[in-house]
Amino acid sequence: MEKSKSLVDRLNAVNEYEQQPIPNNKLKGWRSFLGTYAGEHTAGTEFVIGPLFVAHGASAIDLVTGLLIGNILAVLSWAFLTAKIAVKTRVTLYYLLEKIAGKKFTLIYNLVNAGLFCFLAGSMIAVAATAVGIPFDMAMPQLTDVYPNSMGWVITVFVVGAITTLIAMLGFDQVSKFAMVASPWMIMIFIAAALAVLPRLGVTEIGSFWSVAESTIWTGVPLDGQSKFGFWHIMFFAWFCNMAMHIGMADLSLLRYAKKWEQGFSSATGVFLGHFIAWIASGILYSLFLIESKGSLTFAPGPIAYSAVGAAGAICVVIAGWTTANPTLYRAGLAIQSINPKWKTWKVTLFVGLFTTIAACFPALVMRLLEFVALYGLILMPVGAVIFIDVYLLEKLGLKSNYAEVKGVKLNWAVAITWVITLSLCVLINKLFGVEIFFLGLPGWFIAVVVYVLASKLIQKK
Repeated sequence: MEKSKSLVDRLNAVNEYEQQPIPNNKLKGWRSFLGTYAGEHTAGTEFVIGPLFVAHGASAIDLVTGLLIGNILAVLSWAFLTAKIAVKTRVTLYYLLEKIAGKKFTLIYNLVNAGLFCFLAGSMIAVAATAVGIPFDMAMPQLTDVYPNSMGWVITVFVVGAITTLIAMLGFDQVSKFAMVASPWMIMIFIAAALAVLPRLGVTEIGSFWSVAESTIWTGVPLDGQSKFGFWHIMFFAWFCNMAMHIGMADLSLLRYAKKWEQGFSSATGVFLGHFIAWIASGILYSLFLIESKGSLTFAPGPIAYSAVGAAGAICVVIAGWTTANPTLYRAGLAIQSINPKWKTWKVTLFVGLFTTIAACFPALVMRLLEFVALYGLILMPVGAVIFIDVYLLEKLGLKSNYAEVKGVKLNWAVAITWVITLSLCVLINKLFGVEIFFLGLPGWFIAVVVYVLASKLIQKK
């Protein structure tokens, strides 16, 4: 009983400054963010996304150039958009949005946001579970699976989910520490595993790598039932796969702890270690798995890594799943907690963790990860555009920023109109012109900017 009380006391003592600016003595330096970004983005998603590029028939040249350009654009977005606003305001996305859009809009947004975060964290819990289940000879998910395929799968997911939730409940400090310990080891496993299997793919010397990459790994031919990906798919996906975090401003909640805005460039450790090296490395592992399994439909990162480098690969998959799920659950907990500041964040995170773990039981979260990541970034993108314009442009146009707070209203209709019109037009562009979801974020952001400025002028004049 004593231990139980001490744990509850510790959790109650966690203060994440949800409704106030971060005090100066709590600000963090480069090291915390380098570790957090490296850990979060050299993580479970990499064991899924890299192989999916192989499945979608990306060619070697399209993959390398698309990832290089797309990741540079992502780092610039984190630094010049998110980090500058985070350091300027020092508050969470949810508290800032409440001042701009009002409590009613923020309530709806937070529920949508938390739900999307839960599904993303759930996919990473599922990734980790594919490795945990290896010693028990658990039936692994197939590329076409939607529902749980065994009770063993469900039990394994719940065990992994419980550990992930506990770490997220302990707050940003524990999430950051976990990432700093895990990330250096993980990237070494990614690199070592890819190098170790190259001879089995026919690479006998450095000079032969590119020819093998083009003919055997990224052949440009998609698997049966998968669409074809080219340069533009890969570039925009690399840029927008974390759209919710940078352009959508979700990482205000993390970067508000930064001492200066330039720390937004620390996201480079994540995207170039994770979204470049790790995607390439995991694609190499999956190509070998396809060859040696004669085109098996099994799509489970754990067995793929284990078949390449043994136990170290499987353990890496488990840790990688956790390092993405932990900060994602942390963000989801903040989103729900902001609905009622009296709720303890750790209790909210516990509830969110349970919901996430249930979602993780469904393999479709992993199999459709590319589409889901693009969709969830697109849904949250208009609010990021609203925040950017509200902070930097509205007052220069003679309009009031933080309109809901200034006027004491619970709903700023300019924000609601912007969200609805932007997403509606994105759907129309998709349906009428066949523009795929991966490309809609860029025109959508400019649509949101124009709509929000016009709607603000109209409503504030009234």
